[in-house]
Amino acid sequence: MRDILTVGDVQKMTYTVPADKTVPHLYPESEDYRIMPEVFATGFMVGLLEWVAIIALRPVLDEGEGSLGTMVNIQHSAPTPPGARLTVTARCVRVDGNYVEWEVEARDDEGDVAAKGTHGRHVIDTARFLKRVAAKAERLIPVSAS
Repeated sequence: MRDILTVGDVQKMTYTVPADKTVPHLYPESEDYRIMPEVFATGFMVGLLEWVAIIALRPVLDEGEGSLGTMVNIQHSAPTPPGARLTVTARCVRVDGNYVEWEVEARDDEGDVAAKGTHGRHVIDTARFLKRVAAKAERLIPVSAS
């Protein structure tokens, strides 16, 4: 990771919530989810807040590096219907070696805070990480078809 990321750096993006990112679509195999209101799902909100941090890290990554989310502490405080637009912000609050922590927030066009919190990411050597995943996958016991 290049040493150009500093505490206080900010990344913003906008996102329009599609119908397929609402609660009933989070786990469509679950009847419990399918009967819930069609508002932006917390699981997708967390992914959106991670996404803005991923974008913020791109310019500081060296060849072969990536980042993985390793901490989320998010309060999802306002419903967001499909078609609503969110402005998503990540502000760097900590850089500690390969760990970067962000204050994250999503606001709708009416100014309501839809979600806020903190998100941590570790910068990784992608090839080394994928090797670890492959080794772990080889140790898994195959699931029988019965």
